[in-house]
Amino acid sequence: MRIGVLMGGMSAEREISLRSGKAVYNALIQKRYNAVAIDVGRDVYNKITSSKIDIAFIALHGKYGEDGAIQGVLEILGIPYTGSGIQASAISINKVLAKRLFLFNNIPTPAFRVVKKGDAINNAMIEGFGLPFVIKPNSQGSTIGVSIVNDKKNFPSAIKRALRYNDTALIEKFIKGRELTVGILSGRALPIIEIRPKNGMYDFKAKYTKGMTKYVVPAPLSKTLEKRVADIAFSAFNILGCSSMARIDIMLDSKNRPYVLEANTIPGMTELSLLPKAAKCAGINFPDMVEEILLSASCK
Repeated sequence: MRIGVLMGGMSAEREISLRSGKAVYNALIQKRYNAVAIDVGRDVYNKITSSKIDIAFIALHGKYGEDGAIQGVLEILGIPYTGSGIQASAISINKVLAKRLFLFNNIPTPAFRVVKKGDAINNAMIEGFGLPFVIKPNSQGSTIGVSIVNDKKNFPSAIKRALRYNDTALIEKFIKGRELTVGILSGRALPIIEIRPKNGMYDFKAKYTKGMTKYVVPAPLSKTLEKRVADIAFSAFNILGCSSMARIDIMLDSKNRPYVLEANTIPGMTELSLLPKAAKCAGINFPDMVEEILLSASCK
């Protein structure tokens, strides 16, 4: 079986995807799989068909990789692939749709409002939102385009920044507390990670610069709270229709109330990424984790 590791792509997360893909490719080679690295672009169809792959390991982040687009191409070609299917991918990357599903199913998520490109930006949009609050693009990962607004005068520029990446942005209530993430792999929750960025915000620099963030795994939580957080993560995973693996990001407020922020259907696979850290804590080394994800590949 020939395995194609799809990486790179055309999103703002291209460089991270290349790092993820290279790590996955090396792990598969270490496991003696017949793997090929494929840097996909607009010629994705030709690249995939000319590579004559039997299975696709998707290591693409963001637009065209995590939004159901590449999954659709692979479905048409009849090539099994890793991760979630078309629908779950499309919904999960769309923060507005995902949060509406969370609310409908009584999964706690921070209060939010939606701003679209072309809307008149005014203070009525943030009425009732205390400072600080968060502005983020609707469909973007790696904290790209995200701002924490501490002064209302910075609100318009934060909206404009977010709308550079998407036609829709969210104004979201800021939850002050502990930042957690729950990795889910093959139907089980991995040890919960607490994220402690040194500069106070888990932004792009904090995520991808070694030493900028402290990760505590397993997170220091009581057994009761640990179970509650894991259960909420599983609920979010299932309601979105995810499969194989994902990472659910959660904020824990000062009263230990968890709020789901979002689901990542293709978590990073770099040396600093969180799913591999959680798997390692569970006794699963990186090559074994990659192999487990590979063996879950299917046409959804």
